[in-house]
Amino acid sequence: MTDQAAPATLDLLVFSDDATVRQQVMNGVGRRPAKGMPLVSWTEAATAEGVRLAMKDRQQAGQDPFAALVLDAETKKLGGMGLAHELFTELEQRPPVVLLTARPQDDWLAAWAKAEVVVPRPLDPLGLQEGVAKALRARRGSVTPAG
Repeated sequence: MTDQAAPATLDLLVFSDDATVRQQVMNGVGRRPAKGMPLVSWTEAATAEGVRLAMKDRQQAGQDPFAALVLDAETKKLGGMGLAHELFTELEQRPPVVLLTARPQDDWLAAWAKAEVVVPRPLDPLGLQEGVAKALRARRGSVTPAG
């Protein structure tokens, strides 16, 4: 536990090339991922480059990094798994990652990507809330990464 005060809002990023998936995630998580957690503020990205730019913009503005990233593993071109792994290897400290997967067989890839949490499809609001809350707790060191 740290002595830092809890943030007023949790800034989260959702990445998917499908606007419907992004909306499902935001609606599923709702106003806050768990009781006692701050309200959520979302940033949307439809491309991997959009994620990189959003993270860079926050850094250049002197803002804290995103509290967590929700990445769609089924996104075309560079999907959530590849992006999560890239960010893990390139950043000094990557925000915790929630990966949205389509198949249970993808769990080993999620472990390779160093995702803290995997949420399977079809997306379930309770599963999304629990997954995001678990990832946020992982940042504080109370949860170990998936895999």
